[in-house]
Amino acid sequence: MKKTVLKKYARLIAEMGINVQKGQEVLIYASVEQPEFARMVAEECYRLGAKAVITEFSYQPLDKLDMQKRSLSTLSHVEDWEIARLEHRVKVLPARIFIESDDPDGLKGINQQKASKARQARYKIVKPYRDKIENRDQWCIAAAPGVAWAKKVFPNEIKSRAVEKLWEKILYTSRVSEDGDPVEAWKAHNADLAARCEYLNGLGLETLEYKASNGTDLRVGLHEDALFMGGAEKALGSGIVYNPNIPSEEVFTSPRRGKAEGIVYSSKPLSYHGELIENFSVRFENGKAVEVHAEKNEDLLREMISMDEGAAYLGECALVPYDSPICQSGVLFYNTLFDENAACHLALGHGFTNVLKDYDQYTTEECYARGINDSMIHVDFMIGTRDLSITGITKDGRRVPIFQNGNWAF
Repeated sequence: MKKTVLKKYARLIAEMGINVQKGQEVLIYASVEQPEFARMVAEECYRLGAKAVITEFSYQPLDKLDMQKRSLSTLSHVEDWEIARLEHRVKVLPARIFIESDDPDGLKGINQQKASKARQARYKIVKPYRDKIENRDQWCIAAAPGVAWAKKVFPNEIKSRAVEKLWEKILYTSRVSEDGDPVEAWKAHNADLAARCEYLNGLGLETLEYKASNGTDLRVGLHEDALFMGGAEKALGSGIVYNPNIPSEEVFTSPRRGKAEGIVYSSKPLSYHGELIENFSVRFENGKAVEVHAEKNEDLLREMISMDEGAAYLGECALVPYDSPICQSGVLFYNTLFDENAACHLALGHGFTNVLKDYDQYTTEECYARGINDSMIHVDFMIGTRDLSITGITKDGRRVPIFQNGNWAF
């Protein structure tokens, strides 16, 4: 891949992704496979005036080894230096960049129950710091192709060609090209998503009704004070505008906890903690997932919705047209960042407090008390199909087409 194009992509992440400010600290999380691209991103952050860019590299095979060899007690323990790092983040609010590259099957074979118990134990200590940071910092998830991930997506290609083809798809879906300006393209894209949000927010919707020929028949109750959002967001306090996902095609909101009835079927595999859950369904009663089935890794799906009390409730409803660039690329990425933006999706677990009107006037705990779901997980799963219909039901009983045949009805 040409360095000039990758430099454009790095600029997009630094400028439109986190929108780094002069004098701000930046954290970059990347795989050891991506030293050169991480350098490019860091260089762009410094160009924009970053005070310091700290890069933390990871290596998935080592993560797997740790999971296999460390005791549950060791995995669960949060070290003093980790607490100090969390305290620093609360105080400084560095902008954070996550460059995804991992193998979708990279943690296959680990003891998932052991891993879940360790996450649960650590979460109790980490949560207070997470709540203090939520909505206040800029962050962005983007991607660069790891070899194993590229071979998963393009199994019939040699490694170098698989990586090259995955780069091409990542850049295409992120609106990065040789002859275009990705920053200007994203400004236009953000404007389109904002216009759709404005229309939806003016309807006075109370319920979303999902139906598809695969058996999906679900009604989700919306929060009376929740807004639809999409594209760019604003950091609480500073008002800095940033884009948390590159790419992103979604318009989303958080539903009211406890308001979901019916069944929904997945339309794409779900990559969850290094393993794939395939061909699954979730049935809801009184908002809670009470029955799940999967052709592959059903036990892992059950483990996921048992992580804590909120893990079995919905935290997000996201609307993505079937003719989105990611879907039209014809590629199954086996990566949630991309696959969730190829199809309408739901998320189990943590909801977004910043969708509430005047959310800045409430504490995080008050937002949860008002009906936004709280959980240690937030897991998106894809439900969009070519024939998916979504009907919005307003407070006065009107039925408004939102999606027809998998795409926007307006």
